Order: sequence, then C-alpha cells, then structure tokens
Amino acid sequence: MPLTKEKKDKIIEKFKLHDGDTGSPEVQVALITGRINSLADHFRAYKKDHHSRRGLLKLIGQRRRLLDYLRDKDRERYLKLLNSLGLRK
Repeated sequence: MPLTKEKKDKIIEKFKLHDGDTGSPEVQVALITGRINSLADHFRAYKKDHHSRRGLLKLIGQRRRLLDYLRDKDRERYLKLLNSLGLRK
C-alpha cells in the first residue's frame, strides 16, 4: 500500500530538518510509519493476507533499525520523533 504523493509530501514537510531533506532518519522513519499504518488498515479488511504481512514485518524491522541509529546518535531528536509520531518506547 504505497503512500500517495500528497501524503508523502505532507509527511516530508512536517519532519524535514532543512530544505530538500528527504533522507534524514526522522523523515525516513515518518514515511515508514505512514506505510505501516496504511498496511494496518489493509489487514483489518484482509485478515488472511499473509504475503503482505511479511512486507509489514520487514518495514517494522527497518523502522526499528533507523530508530536505534537515531537513539545512539542523538537522544533528543529520537525522543522528539517518538513523541511526534506517537510511538512508544
């Protein structure tokens, strides 16, 4: 379930650190979180879609690795990102 261009641009605009920023950990985690949330909605309708569930688990692992990197690099940015995305840790 890819994000629409409008949703993706909105997420990038909210989490970017500077103009043209699309690769910072904050932006990447926010985009992955958007994809995870859309897949969660998909699974409410299609409970037996196990092939897409594998993709969801890969996205969750990728987000976890990016969050671990950000936590080790800059704790303040990590905590701010968790609060703004509503993730718990």
